[in-house]
Amino acid sequence: MITVLSGGVGAARLLRVLRQHVEPASLRAVVNVGDDLVMHGLTICPDLDTITYTVTGRNNETLGWGLAGETWRVRDQLAALGGEAWFSLGDLDLATHLYRSQRLAHGATKTEVAAELGAKLGLDIALLPVSDDPVATMFDTEIGPLSFQEYFVKHHHGVRVEALHFAGAEHASLTPGVVSALTEAERIIIAPSNPLISIGPMLAIPGLRPLLSERRNDVVAVSPIINGAALKGPADRLLAEQGFAVSCVGVAQYYQGLIGTLVIDEIDAHLADDVRATGCDVRISPTIMGAPESDLALAKAVLG
Repeated sequence: MITVLSGGVGAARLLRVLRQHVEPASLRAVVNVGDDLVMHGLTICPDLDTITYTVTGRNNETLGWGLAGETWRVRDQLAALGGEAWFSLGDLDLATHLYRSQRLAHGATKTEVAAELGAKLGLDIALLPVSDDPVATMFDTEIGPLSFQEYFVKHHHGVRVEALHFAGAEHASLTPGVVSALTEAERIIIAPSNPLISIGPMLAIPGLRPLLSERRNDVVAVSPIINGAALKGPADRLLAEQGFAVSCVGVAQYYQGLIGTLVIDEIDAHLADDVRATGCDVRISPTIMGAPESDLALAKAVLG
């Protein structure tokens, strides 16, 4: 069993690579729920859906999120009526959220719904929400408190973050499936997701840090920071705003004590000794996914 702590796009791409090189049935994706939200009465789970859509080949490569072939008639009509349309929900994507919301209203858990949607859409890896309890990533910013989606989508992650916290995390519990996936895995991989807002909400749930610390020799993380910048999203700015080095060294500092190995990109090879100084080993590999040769090299690096 291989367990991958997963956020959104970066994790989805890594899982898509890994399933080409190991049996998909051996993969467990433990997924962040900190950016989940309720909008228009619907429960939306962006990271769960991004992974499901990407691994099953349904994702919209042009946008980087959502479904291929999407249309926007409902969103456009909602905007014309004066409703809140800043969080774009496509017409096809709405079906996912309608199904999930109906099942949750009937007493199902997020874990059960994730498995049902995965089965219906042909997902061949196990998708495990880190918790069935509500956890919400919140930002204290220069313009006041913001929810995750307000920060990320409404304000295009363009405001300075003074602090972030994870509402409800202290009262949340890891699901039994997640505990099993972490304790029984041969290898635990932390995907190249944003450390602070994709992995951070999971680390805030009681029990996860001790599990990783106990297994740290089997924990491999992939740095999402390459040559001092994030490929996508605000990971680089958030690291700087929260006092970490904006490099693979800062990523190693954030995960210090939890990982045995950090995979860094070839362009950052000169920082390998600084990463080792945080107490973990280093593997150097191409980390930008998309070409067969680099994908194979990254898979070998994380699988050892």
